[in-house]
Amino acid sequence: MSKPLYKKIIDDLLNAIETGQLPENAQLPTEKELSQTYNVSRITSKRALTELESQGLIYRIQGKGSYVQKQKAKKKKVSRILFLIPFVNDLSLGNFNEGLAPITSEHHYEVIMSSAEFLINKQAADIIEDFDGMIYYAHNTEDFLDTLFELSIQQFPVIILDKKIHDLPYPTVQSDNFSGGAMATNYLAAQGHQRIAYIFGEPTLPQSVRQRYLGYIHATKEQHLSFHTALTDKQAFVDADVMAYLNENAITGVVCENDLVAISLMNQAKRANIDIPIQLSVIGFDNIQAASLIDPALTTIAQDFKGMGKLAGTMLIEWIENHVIPADQQVPVKQIIRNSTKEN
Repeated sequence: MSKPLYKKIIDDLLNAIETGQLPENAQLPTEKELSQTYNVSRITSKRALTELESQGLIYRIQGKGSYVQKQKAKKKKVSRILFLIPFVNDLSLGNFNEGLAPITSEHHYEVIMSSAEFLINKQAADIIEDFDGMIYYAHNTEDFLDTLFELSIQQFPVIILDKKIHDLPYPTVQSDNFSGGAMATNYLAAQGHQRIAYIFGEPTLPQSVRQRYLGYIHATKEQHLSFHTALTDKQAFVDADVMAYLNENAITGVVCENDLVAISLMNQAKRANIDIPIQLSVIGFDNIQAASLIDPALTTIAQDFKGMGKLAGTMLIEWIENHVIPADQQVPVKQIIRNSTKEN
């Protein structure tokens, strides 16, 4: 079926506009001139010009003719990544953005950082509309499961930090928490400590903390130590009667769930006139800024937050741009030896 004649006129005029033959504010041929050129009626040529005007491509001045409209610059869609963490001012969280920012900047992505509460009043469709992908630090694996599940159905790219959400097909970037728990325990054992406790922060154990605890248990068995903390030990919590627990069990070394728990324990020990590290060696986990500032400075297991941020950003951009779903990645930890530990 041949193209209607008014369409041919439109296409030819559009081509002249796009190639610059008819620049901005240039006058177009009149209805009469178009009728003669294309051997069509004035009705046909008028229809072509009317349609171009309705599309905002030309404007008309009565008594003078039709002119090429100045085209508005097309707004380039900004590529954006949503980065959600549990609490924006949480001191226990490392600076993932130090590794994330350079990689997103290099690939021209804008990062919007917010707390996970951002999702409370958002539908999956809103996230898909406003963002190209998301990095989500999971505080609890049950939080916002409905929204995350809907995003997964829509194949929206999401990288999970810190924990594996087994109900969802999303790849995870997390520290090797098991090795970290074992590393801390093996170090204390090498220092001559035989009775090493594990101190928790809260009764509900996040996945990452469980892995650290299991690493601790593995090392106590491997080192044939005479004591280990059981999950049923109600006093093995920093907010319980933890000093009595350490005293009753003749504990000389402690592996803590994280640095905040370790710092709290050290403060309690000072109030109880327990000398650190002479009477009690303490190891934390995370290497937050406060770990190096407390007296004595805290020996800890450092997570590579910068490396995790960079890796998560790289994986997400690869997924967005090449439609390749990445595999789970585990990032090594390392021990930072300071003054809160010594030979027993």
